[in-house]
Amino acid sequence: MLWIVITSPSFMDGEVSFLRRLLAHGVDFVHLRKPGAAASDCARLLDGLTAEERAHIVIHDFFELAGPYGLHGIHLNSRRNSVPEGYTGHVSRSCHSLEEVKLWKPSCDYVFLSPIFDSVSKQGYRSAFSPEALDRACSDGIIDSKVIALGGVTPDRIRELRSSGFGGAAMLGHVTGLACLPEAEQIRRLEEIREEFFHMDSL
Repeated sequence: MLWIVITSPSFMDGEVSFLRRLLAHGVDFVHLRKPGAAASDCARLLDGLTAEERAHIVIHDFFELAGPYGLHGIHLNSRRNSVPEGYTGHVSRSCHSLEEVKLWKPSCDYVFLSPIFDSVSKQGYRSAFSPEALDRACSDGIIDSKVIALGGVTPDRIRELRSSGFGGAAMLGHVTGLACLPEAEQIRRLEEIREEFFHMDSL
């Protein structure tokens, strides 16, 4: 089961070190999402990562950085919703309904489906799917290993998401909220989250 983290939309002090810490403690992919920034701002952040670390970064919006920085792939959303001409790498996409999942999943490596639970980072952003609807979507093959749960994901929800058929979980508010903690506490919390993913995959 994939563990994905989406960056805070604004830049944070010590963000390069924090991203390196995430990747060192089990995060499979970091989605670099800075909608209010410039490409040059994101490039400066990427300059602080090693080539190996950048290979685990998926870029939102600034697709022109994917090739030069050796990034893992690009993510499509409402701001940039088409693959650039000539691009043949990894593609993911945001979906907000099961109909969108059915439409876009065949052409993507994975898709985000949200909001699964009430959002941690967005006030008033409520779950859009009942447990029964998710169970039916799993039984119908709509939710599978190519669908990543997003929205209100916390470590205690991982078991539930696995049983609902999701191929991974993406975290934003829960994980980025750790950035203000002392390094030792960040590492302890990240190891606890990693254990939830590892435990479920080892069953």
